[in-house]
Amino acid sequence: MPHKPLIALYSAAHFWVDLSCALLLVRTLSGEAQFALCLLVYNFCAFALQMPLGLLADRLNRNGAAAAAGCALAALAYVSSAPLLTAAAGVGNALFHLGGGIDTLNVSGNRAAALGVFVSPGALGLWLGIRWGREEAVPLWLGALGLAALGLAILLLSRKSFGSLRSENAPLELSGTFGSMLPLFLVVVLRSYMGLNQQFPWSGTGPWALALTLALVLGKAAGGFLTDRLGPRRASAASLGPAAALYLLSAAPLPGTLAVFLFNMTMPVTLWGAVCLVPGAKGFTFGLLTFALFLGYLPSWMGWPSLLTGPWACAAAALLSLALLLIPLGREEPAPC
Repeated sequence: MPHKPLIALYSAAHFWVDLSCALLLVRTLSGEAQFALCLLVYNFCAFALQMPLGLLADRLNRNGAAAAAGCALAALAYVSSAPLLTAAAGVGNALFHLGGGIDTLNVSGNRAAALGVFVSPGALGLWLGIRWGREEAVPLWLGALGLAALGLAILLLSRKSFGSLRSENAPLELSGTFGSMLPLFLVVVLRSYMGLNQQFPWSGTGPWALALTLALVLGKAAGGFLTDRLGPRRASAASLGPAAALYLLSAAPLPGTLAVFLFNMTMPVTLWGAVCLVPGAKGFTFGLLTFALFLGYLPSWMGWPSLLTGPWACAAAALLSLALLLIPLGREEPAPC
């Protein structure tokens, strides 16, 4: 894989972008009366807006510039007032994810492993950013400084990798099997809802809280490698089947942590599968699935009671995800897209 340094840089930047946005929001807005509304605005800009922004990124064919612009916009959020802060951080986050995600798929030969490596550090960055946001010992300017440095590094390495700021996007083409993407869309909605609502009596804030975060991160990364080795259909069965069984035992920390690890292995499967269905619009396809993430977030934001009230509910959700995934993946293993 000739572009390993670029994938590594995007992955590291994903960690820092999510960390810095969480650090900024928690440190500056968590005491505000409108904090919940600010979170809604941020998540809308970061996830729902990726659909139209994804089309723009597909058309412009400047993925490195889009990712660097996202870093710059998120850095500018550090010197903005509350209403603009949330929108700037959210749009910056969206632009970075689109530029980095499209480039990662392009330069990796559309292999799922690189995609899993790119998406996985974000969860760890989010977890650490929330912790740092609650601790005054970490200077706020550190987030903005890191964003500025990473944005510049992305521009320089992108130009070096491609010879210019032009990327390797396929010609924009919205034709594809969008109907087959609906099951993937629903799986992402369910996974988002699961991540916000599943509760374990042992998680708390101790070492098992970190273990859960690492399980989520490593599961996403491992899922890409497993998909490339087994194919998406067998990889889904190998992860979600055991995850359902382990959720039944999730009153204990170890099986519960392993269940989270296995359940999140399907994240690169859904992204990879969706891009294969609509290969001429990778950014727009990413945006469709991040919009699904936003929909999965809404019930929690509205204060609706969780439907995942026990191990059986989590196990059923894992099996439902498996059933939905098998629909678009078909009976035969598709060749890498």
